[in-house]
Amino acid sequence: MSSEAVVPQFNIHDAKTNLSRIIDRVEHGEEIIISRAGTPVAKVIPLHPRIKRTGRGSLTGQLIASDDWDSPTVNDSIADEFGLTQ
Repeated sequence: MSSEAVVPQFNIHDAKTNLSRIIDRVEHGEEIIISRAGTPVAKVIPLHPRIKRTGRGSLTGQLIASDDWDSPTVNDSIADEFGLTQ
């Protein structure tokens, strides 16, 4: 008896008919194989979710800016690094 999980498999016609259900299953962590004439041709796998920011202030307390972060000296230095000086 194998310890590997059986990956669900759909033929192309069934995959087209049930795409929303397949995507829902993948969103919940399942991997799905799509086959043509019984031969596997594609695997649908979950993507790692992006970091969800909750809006303004979501990084409060995680970033530290110096008192002179927007001074002309700092701005000129950054412009120099990007080759934007005149």
